[in-house]
Amino acid sequence: MKNKEAKTKYPIHPNLKKRWSPRAFDEKPVEKDKIRRLFEALRWTPSSYNQQPWRLIIGFKGDETYTLIMDALSSRNQSWAINAPVLIAVFGRKFQNNSEDNNKVYQFDVGQSMAYLTVQAMEENLYVHQMAGIKPEKMVENFEVPVQYKPLTAAAIGYIGDPEILPENMYDSEIAERTRFDFDEIIFSGKFGRKSSLFEK
Repeated sequence: MKNKEAKTKYPIHPNLKKRWSPRAFDEKPVEKDKIRRLFEALRWTPSSYNQQPWRLIIGFKGDETYTLIMDALSSRNQSWAINAPVLIAVFGRKFQNNSEDNNKVYQFDVGQSMAYLTVQAMEENLYVHQMAGIKPEKMVENFEVPVQYKPLTAAAIGYIGDPEILPENMYDSEIAERTRFDFDEIIFSGKFGRKSSLFEK
């Protein structure tokens, strides 16, 4: 597999540098201890008022849960995710715990939890590909999700595979060099859109 490490301008943690989201997964099963460590990392994610609004459903290839998650993915995601040995469905609690008050930042917190899981995955030599392409209504139906929770995303987890297994229209992006916006486009000072002097040489 081609080296996909980020070409950073400044040194960063190796797990962050090598993290990316492949579609080509090896069908090799993932050791349960490794999966437990991913969820332990997720469990210690910071959240507003310690609300911990993340809820996840995990499926292993061959079991009913995996099939139900697969059923709730978009057809494009189904075409490659079927090779992944682990699928997870990710939900967020929309309300404060023990209350019907809205939790305005629950999606932010759930996103952080997946970032924690993803960084731990790199430590385990595993890769994670998160998917926005889900069918929320099918998630709710398949898993009898309470109204307090909203389906947000799904993710495939496993060891990296050979890009040659992918549908032809996905191969090029799988091997392409990774890119990011420059600092001037995302980090501002004084007012929105004004670049920061932090990165001037």
